[in-house]
Amino acid sequence: MSDRVSTVARLRSATAADHDAVDAGFGRYDLTDADDYRAFLIAHAKALPAVEAWLTAIPGLATVRSRGTELAADLAALGEDMPAPMTFDVPASAAAGWGAMYVVEGSRLGGVMLSRSVPEGMPSAYLGAKHLSGEWRALLTAIDGETADEAWVEQAIVGAKAAFDLYRRAPT
Repeated sequence: MSDRVSTVARLRSATAADHDAVDAGFGRYDLTDADDYRAFLIAHAKALPAVEAWLTAIPGLATVRSRGTELAADLAALGEDMPAPMTFDVPASAAAGWGAMYVVEGSRLGGVMLSRSVPEGMPSAYLGAKHLSGEWRALLTAIDGETADEAWVEQAIVGAKAAFDLYRRAPT
């Protein structure tokens, strides 16, 4: 039996403070308030499309099941256009891609929980866009299944931290 710590466990540990900072930044929004909810979605709309576009350009990653359409529809229902995306300027590599995908797909889990706070009658397609059955587990298995030396894991952590940082900087 190996004492090797999984790549996912290392990602989770290395980015815990980043995750907490993003949660704290977005936690200030009251999703039951239309103005706060609109601002919350606008912040996500600045970050998510940038990361998703970057991910789709990296060969060898799992297919990104975009939530941009749902996000745009929710914003449109609130009378808003999609804002210009922020710049996600991270050197593209498969390892960094898996790290960023870990963050983007992990946000689906939190989104489903947050969608319960959105009042009836307000759009919630974006937050309600949950994983397909087994999708999250398959992603974690794929990350852990990569042949990952120390440099690979470090690049995955760089990608994850950069994705968290983009979300951290997105709220206005």
